[in-house]
Amino acid sequence: MGILAGKVAIVTGAAHGIGRGHALELAAQGASVVVNDLGGSVDGDGSSRAADLTVQIIRSRGGTAIADFEDVADFDGAGRMIAHAVEAFGRLDILVNNAGIVRDAMVFNMAEADWDAVIRVHLKGTFAPTHHAARYWRERSKAGERVAGRIINTTSGAGLSGNVGQANYTAAKAGIVGLTLTCSLELARIGVTVNCIAPGGATRITSTVPGFVAAKEADEYEEFDALDPSMSSPIVAWLASDEASHVSGQVLRAVGETLILLEGWRYGPTVRNDAQRWSAETIGSIIATDILHTRAPGLRAQIGT
Repeated sequence: MGILAGKVAIVTGAAHGIGRGHALELAAQGASVVVNDLGGSVDGDGSSRAADLTVQIIRSRGGTAIADFEDVADFDGAGRMIAHAVEAFGRLDILVNNAGIVRDAMVFNMAEADWDAVIRVHLKGTFAPTHHAARYWRERSKAGERVAGRIINTTSGAGLSGNVGQANYTAAKAGIVGLTLTCSLELARIGVTVNCIAPGGATRITSTVPGFVAAKEADEYEEFDALDPSMSSPIVAWLASDEASHVSGQVLRAVGETLILLEGWRYGPTVRNDAQRWSAETIGSIIATDILHTRAPGLRAQIGT
């Protein structure tokens, strides 16, 4: 039966890589899955029916799935995707926002169109489905139904720490974390959890990095491999389950067999100025000594206070 028996899930960007791994795992755990993918290239050009293959794999394994080809960053299209799930399966329980593209360039060479395209797919493509799913669950809650909605968003290691040549991608992925945290607060009262996964693995996106290994699909690995893009999928399935009803607003990094809780922006070393305004002329030595620890205390300059 699996931990998701009776659930209905949407996975965006599920024709390949990490998204396919999530769709296969959710289906294996008993969910009926809407496999969404516009079917474009890794840089977002074109469209195809690539999602059909993921659907075929799920069905060949005894699972239930349908394909959806909406553009997740088209606001109305995202609404139609949510409606498609409800019309096909009678409900929606799980939304996994995974779709993404890359158009890498150094910031001084990056074209405006490449910035806009990546921000659109990743960030708006997470917001738009989330908006429509949240409205659906809010209506169910207002009607007196018990809601147990699950949203799992996708960030990346690059989005958490930055990466050369990916100003657009990292900005979008960091923005998804902020969106996750806010939505977890806004939707808690209607029974919806919102979490974020930062997966690893060899994908079409990582294959664009010079020297990185060629991607294989999630269903092509026969033995354990840390680069298998489905390595994080069991975590996503658990976050989507009723067992994880107490977990929201969290960011998990899943790379190979390693799972890490990201603790985000935390207050670090702190100084105070005794109810006085800081001075630009003297603040530097305080920051160097007491905040960044780049100067030994014995070398502190005269602060003048």
